[in-house]
Amino acid sequence: MRNLQIYRYVDTISRTGSIRKAADRLNITSSALNRRILSLEEELGFQIFERIGNGVRLNTAGELVVVMFRKQLAEAERLKSQLADLSGIRRGHVSIVCNQALLTYFLPNQIHKYQSEFPNVTFDIRVKDGEQAMDSLRDYSADLALVFEFSSMKTADLQSICTVRQPIQAIMAPDHPLSTRESLQLIDCQDYPLALPGNPQSLRDILELTANKTSAPLTPMLTSDDFTFLRNYVGLGEAISFELPIGLPSDNSNFDLINIPLELSGDLSGLLHLAQLKDRTLPVAAARFADQLSQTFFSKFDTN
Repeated sequence: MRNLQIYRYVDTISRTGSIRKAADRLNITSSALNRRILSLEEELGFQIFERIGNGVRLNTAGELVVVMFRKQLAEAERLKSQLADLSGIRRGHVSIVCNQALLTYFLPNQIHKYQSEFPNVTFDIRVKDGEQAMDSLRDYSADLALVFEFSSMKTADLQSICTVRQPIQAIMAPDHPLSTRESLQLIDCQDYPLALPGNPQSLRDILELTANKTSAPLTPMLTSDDFTFLRNYVGLGEAISFELPIGLPSDNSNFDLINIPLELSGDLSGLLHLAQLKDRTLPVAAARFADQLSQTFFSKFDTN
């Protein structure tokens, strides 16, 4: 596996955008790391990094190189996972990109459950949604993606492992004037201050499209990419925010806000996809975790 070292060097530099930061992560001196990259570029006959200010970034040749390197690293990880299985030592690494809604309750619980059985498996979780998440599957920087969309996946090179419906919920304080309603339309909520997730977010896209159909554009009083911040804000007054069921605690006794389903047209019903790169054989650890997620989805949510 020593031959994969230069692949890790290039991958880490591309992620950090800095040879110095990458060297710190890789436990190597920055001068030694720079020499390895210069040697690689000489061997390839192409520069793969552009030097910009205090950092570096991949150029066009580098983008091609890093995809191949990440693919080789992923295959090596799969092999190590299979060998560990043979020896009875369940090791591995799972890399996931996901919508922020999954960070608060769902993924921590799922990872804890998985690591209770396989304590030597490590995880890397990064927040990405939509096309950014899909690109992470394509360049092998992620094994799995959990993305929220308002349509079925139509990308030929990606595969949806499992899809569940996620009807958007309006979130508000317990004493809000609308808190006793069984369901709401977006137009009802627009009479109150709105605290919305920022763009780009598929949840925000659905809200914008719904508002456009009623000719009543969204005018948020506050926007933020942090769902915890949005919850804390709406709990203080009459503001309303919106979330997915998977972003809420399964035990509402631990949730001090009210969530009410939002009525949306059928073509804007939210779908959460568990996806991977098509025809890629996942490492054992990632494949097992995908199976666990699928089973949880089937037991808790309306599958598509």
